[in-house]
Amino acid sequence: MSSSHTVDPISALRAGDAGQTDRALEILSTVFGYDSFRGEQSAIIEQVASGGDAVVLMPTGGGKSLCYQIPALLREGTGIVVSPLIALMADQVAALEGVGIRAAYLNSTLDYQEAQAVEQQLLAGELDLLYMAPERLVLPRTQDLLRRAQLALFAIDEAHCVSQWGHDFRPDYLGLSVLAEAFPTVPRVALTATATESTHRELTERLRMQDAKHFVSSFDRPNIQYRIEPKASPREQLLRLITSEHEGESGIVYCLSRKSVETTAQWLADRGIPALPYHAGLDARVRQDHQERFLRAEGLIMVATIAFGMGIDKPDVRFVAHLDLPKSIEGYYQETGRAGRDGQPSTAWMAYGLGDVVSQRKFIDAGDGDEQFKRNARSHLDAMLALCETVSCRRVQLLRYFGQESEPCGNCDTCLQPPQTWDATVAAQKLLSALIRLDRERGQKFGSGQVIEVLLGRENERSTQSRHAELSVWGIGGELSEKEWRTTLRQLLARGIVEAEGDYGVLVPGPQAGPVLRGEVTVELAVDRAPAKASRSRPGRGGGGGSSRAAEGLETAERERFEALRAWRTSVAREKQIPPYMVFSDATLVAIVQLQPRSVAELGSVSGVGAKKLAEYGDGILEALPG
Repeated sequence: MSSSHTVDPISALRAGDAGQTDRALEILSTVFGYDSFRGEQSAIIEQVASGGDAVVLMPTGGGKSLCYQIPALLREGTGIVVSPLIALMADQVAALEGVGIRAAYLNSTLDYQEAQAVEQQLLAGELDLLYMAPERLVLPRTQDLLRRAQLALFAIDEAHCVSQWGHDFRPDYLGLSVLAEAFPTVPRVALTATATESTHRELTERLRMQDAKHFVSSFDRPNIQYRIEPKASPREQLLRLITSEHEGESGIVYCLSRKSVETTAQWLADRGIPALPYHAGLDARVRQDHQERFLRAEGLIMVATIAFGMGIDKPDVRFVAHLDLPKSIEGYYQETGRAGRDGQPSTAWMAYGLGDVVSQRKFIDAGDGDEQFKRNARSHLDAMLALCETVSCRRVQLLRYFGQESEPCGNCDTCLQPPQTWDATVAAQKLLSALIRLDRERGQKFGSGQVIEVLLGRENERSTQSRHAELSVWGIGGELSEKEWRTTLRQLLARGIVEAEGDYGVLVPGPQAGPVLRGEVTVELAVDRAPAKASRSRPGRGGGGGSSRAAEGLETAERERFEALRAWRTSVAREKQIPPYMVFSDATLVAIVQLQPRSVAELGSVSGVGAKKLAEYGDGILEALPG
């Protein structure tokens, strides 16, 4: 739960005579084992450690946590970290204790005596960092407790949760504006990895941080390869992705429904792929068990709804797959961002089809929100559909949504295999004409299946009863196959040329239909590509789970040493009951293998090996390394 020992290196640095920048660098090296800051980390730390407020937009894996952890260690008092992630607080605290930081959490999982003990540690000045959820922080009793303590700062993590128009709104975050008035002398830093320009403005206003300094990093995650392919047999497509590119590696598979989560997890397990389900309908103890197993195991796949993922700090998630269309680009970006936090090559893959477009629009129209809420949801969906249907670089489109411009990346499917396009103007006019004729002459509206039957001139019971063969549009679409019509219709739906309405998703001309029918615009559509083949070769599997992406460049002898260290790490993690990455990351193990240290002192020069871990694990690493 917490640690009560005194951390001499941190106490000495906090009281030292060196300048703030030098002390920050010393903490980075001594505590965390890194030689230099990345991007704007140093400037953010300087701002907060000096008592200023900061709003930080930085991609997942960009090092946001250091932006409040180091200022909390530099300043007198305890840093209060506001986080919605109660289920992960214990792991977050364990990771900090692992590098010698005195940390604890206050949340509903503690009994009265445990909570009292943490409160006493806070008042006694024995904590560097204290985690709590927003609903606890806004309680008058909690604020009274904090007024009696010496506070270094407030860190508001996942700050996008305050946005009512964002993808992950949490009402309890609205109360955090009270911090500005209740604790005017305590610096605040709001951090998020997911914010459009409008969400950025909203969180600034709602948290009353207009006077804060703003730090906006590039949202680009160049190590992630974005791929979206037409949905044919999605589970088979997923299996091909796993077995050809990510065998033995950790991944997350997102599905929209709880039933789909459970059936997909079982389907994978039946085929020898270790997979677990996670959704809000499972018993809380089952969810917690599955989450802990995913964090601690290597090569396990979590099949989940969006109830899973925020704050997951597992660095070696090698792929994130979507079997259903996400509701927004913000959600998609945050979910795919859980891949490759260690900076190693990773995959963001999605199977997407006509049914996704129809079901998402139907879900919005049938929802309980007011018209403004529905307009906002449609806008989010339209942007997501545009990303799916783009024929240009996906990364360019993704970053542009967040207000950032970039060059084509060369590492997404549309860059690696540019799609072919065709002039679909006549096909679009034929489809729109079929919708209009069916409505005007027969008073009928249908879903995609029957409309395509009419275009192809194929008889069925409905066609016979309604004398569809007598219509002028009967059979006018024979130049395309059924599959090609479905591809065409999907893209027309995404562009608003056709719409699906009502409980049954019947098709009607959309707001962009007029110019198409009048021949005022040309409709260029993409030809569906075949499902992508494996784009990366994979090394053979080694011990301790699947081989690591971080080790791909190692020679045979080095790989043997790396696998020996992984086996040692697994043993230590099991003994301490912590995830293996909390001992050392794969990247750190690779650096150790390449250095081949002969002494504990030499080992201390490796990135990611701080003073506490060196003292705790140094001898064990040297013993585990083969000669």
